Amino acid sequence: MQYKDFSNVHVMEHPLIKHKISLMRKKETGTYEFRKLVEEVATLEGYEALRDLPLKDVTIETPLEKADVPMIDGKKLAIVPILRAGLGMVPGVQALTPLAKVGHIGLYRDPETHEPHDYYCKLPDPIDQRLIVVVDPMLATGGSAVDAIQSIKDHGGNNIKFMCIIAAPEGIERLAKAHPDVEIYIGNVDRELNENAYILPGLGDAGDRIFGTK
Repeated sequence: MQYKDFSNVHVMEHPLIKHKISLMRKKETGTYEFRKLVEEVATLEGYEALRDLPLKDVTIETPLEKADVPMIDGKKLAIVPILRAGLGMVPGVQALTPLAKVGHIGLYRDPETHEPHDYYCKLPDPIDQRLIVVVDPMLATGGSAVDAIQSIKDHGGNNIKFMCIIAAPEGIERLAKAHPDVEIYIGNVDRELNENAYILPGLGDAGDRIFGTK
């Protein structure tokens, strides 16, 4: 089965997203520019991922008259980055939803097994009443995303979306199978994982490039 066979997987086709991801891939792209590109792509993806936010009519007064106008129903939105690289996507989504609460999930990858281990989880309360957007620039093996979403479910979250910038087919399939109820939004699907579980052609370590570390 391929990722295209999963109904909960959405791959972005907007030319601005493709162009900005290509700029991110360039090894000479510096930290500041890379960070800004991550934010911009997150905003563009968020526009698509949040297109089904519920609306309600609210009465306001324009300079000419009163009017019933549509506004987002409620403020119960949570952005949950997977630490640490996911932090880079938060400002991009917040640009669309500045009142959203922000939680954090900390995971690190075992250098030998490449499997994730969690060390931190702090979520807005009440999490069960919120639309939760989990963000992480890279979906490689899928292990971190699967575990992070399961942790949110274990804490009571049940309305979850996942956003990443690039993904490997292996990670998409693993996540889509593990959480078929989660809508997955992807900026670009890359070719494969290498022997060290890095995405190819990829863009390197997103966390290091966002924060200027090695």
